[in-house]
Order: sequence, then C-alpha cells, then structure tokens
Amino acid sequence: MMKTDFSDVPARVLPLSARAPGKCILFGEHAVVRGAPELLLAIDLSTQILVREAPSFTLNADPLGMEHNPYFRAAVEHCWKNSRPIAVRAVSRIPRAAGLGSSAAFVAATVAALGAASGGISAAELARRSFAVERAAQGVGSPGDTSASVAGGYVTMNAGTGATLWSLTQDATEWTARRAPDPGWTWVVAYTGVPRSTAEAVRAVNRRLDEPGGRELLAEFVRVATEGIHALGAEDRAGVASLMTQNQELLRQVGVSHPRIEALLEAAAPVADGSKLTGAGAGGSVVILPKPGHEVELLRRLARAGGLAFVVRPALRGAELIEPANPPPT
Repeated sequence: MMKTDFSDVPARVLPLSARAPGKCILFGEHAVVRGAPELLLAIDLSTQILVREAPSFTLNADPLGMEHNPYFRAAVEHCWKNSRPIAVRAVSRIPRAAGLGSSAAFVAATVAALGAASGGISAAELARRSFAVERAAQGVGSPGDTSASVAGGYVTMNAGTGATLWSLTQDATEWTARRAPDPGWTWVVAYTGVPRSTAEAVRAVNRRLDEPGGRELLAEFVRVATEGIHALGAEDRAGVASLMTQNQELLRQVGVSHPRIEALLEAAAPVADGSKLTGAGAGGSVVILPKPGHEVELLRRLARAGGLAFVVRPALRGAELIEPANPPPT
C-alpha cells in the first residue's frame, strides 16, 4: 500500500503551477456541518492551475472572472494581499457541480499557489484558508472537502484515531481532521448529469434537521458515520457496505436523493457491495464499492443507466506545487 503524502508549501515566485485532488464523501455529508463525523476520500481526479502576473485579474482569460466565479474572487480577497493583478488558468478532470470536490480542488490549488507567492504556507494554514475561501464563496459548509483536497488520501472529520492533521473552527463549531487508514479498495463514482448547488442543499437539510425528529436523524447520521469509520479502519468490507446503505436511507429521509441517483444505485446493485450518493445530493454523483472483479461490468451498467462513471483510487498526494510552472494540459 503506497503512502499518502502532503507537506507545507515553500516560498516561490510567480509564475506558479499547482494541483489538488477532488474528493468523494463515504459517510457523513450534511451532518458534518453541525460537527458530526465524516469520512472522505481524496480521489485521483484533479484540478491543475497556472498563476502568473498580468495586467488585470482574469480567470481562464475571462476579464470578468472575479465577478463570474465566487471562488476565484474569494481566493484573491482572502489570500492575495499583493496589489499586482494575476491571471489564473485552470483545467480540471473533475466534473463541475457533481459532488466530487471540483470547487475544493480549485480553491486548494489556487490558495497553495498564492500562499507560495506570498512567502510560503504551512499545510495546516493552507487547509484553514481554503476552508475560509470556500465558505466565503458558498456561505455555508464544512471544512471536509478542502481538508481532503489539501491532505490527499482518506481523511476523517471529528472521529477516528489516526494522526491529527489540523483543527478548524467556524461559528463555534469545531472540526478536527485526522488521517484514516487505506484499506486498499477500489471505488467507482458516477455523475448523474444533474448539477446541484451545495449551498442550497445544505440549507434545505439544515431546515429539515431543525424540524421535529431532526435531532433523532442527526444522531443516526453520527452513529452511521462513526461505525463506518471504524469498519473502514478494520477493513470490514461487509460492514462498510451495510453502513453505506443505511447512510443512503438517511439521505433520502432528509430529501437530498434524486430519481437519477436512485436509477444509478439500482443499476449498480447486482455488482455492488455498497453504494450511496456522495456530496450534497439533489443530483450530483454516487459512490460505489464494487464487488471485487466486477468493476468493468459496473461501469457498463452505470453507462447504460446514463451515468458518467470513473474508477477512482486514493490521491496519493494532496495539494502541491508543480515545478517547473507550465500551463495545465487541456
């Protein structure tokens, strides 16, 4: 099993290239906003950027990039104290608005580059600033996505016994990110083709959890995520699969499943050990633990059901600079 790696970002001068991985959530989405446990996997689909000095601020040559992209605007406002304008070019293998961390990867890569150009940045500070940027852009959320993108590999929030990576606080809610063990499993994610808004879904679930019965639902989210993290650490494949099914039922109860999600889960069922939506829901993607040896058949089933499917493995490196600086491949 290969070692997952992340490190502080050293001081460098522009132009700079950086890269960060996307993620999928295995347990705990939505409830983590209230400080509940979460288990994430940084996946080997990534976003790469190039940052250089420019006459004006642009994103992918758009002179209105600061207006059109709230993540770019928030990154500049939070992390670029220099008065010099910059141009950012970004290329991503992660589907947008798919629940696979495209915004977190863009933010982590951009903040890493801006931090390097501002004298260097520690991994913990990179995680803190990346969360601040994504939170400013969305208005809601938790640091799980950006922590996974910064750290790579398997990451837990507020649970587990692995090495502590960093702790973060927002509005009296605290989260501690820890390293989780890698059981060596292959995963499949599939995009429904239905884009979703994280902010809208998070607000809708928060309203549901504030209604009668919400406290009991939150307790179930906590139980399932805690047991899921333990099962993964024990390499208990059957336990993880069963808990994924339970997590999906909870997500149905808070109203964030979708007919396209259910269609993909149904198509996958004969060759899946476990499956659920991943991310905010209401569209987006599913994550599936395939029966060993059935990955190709699973991809075919998902494609026939209209999904855009990928075999994914842990990203072995978190957010990092790429040297020498070059434009990202198209």
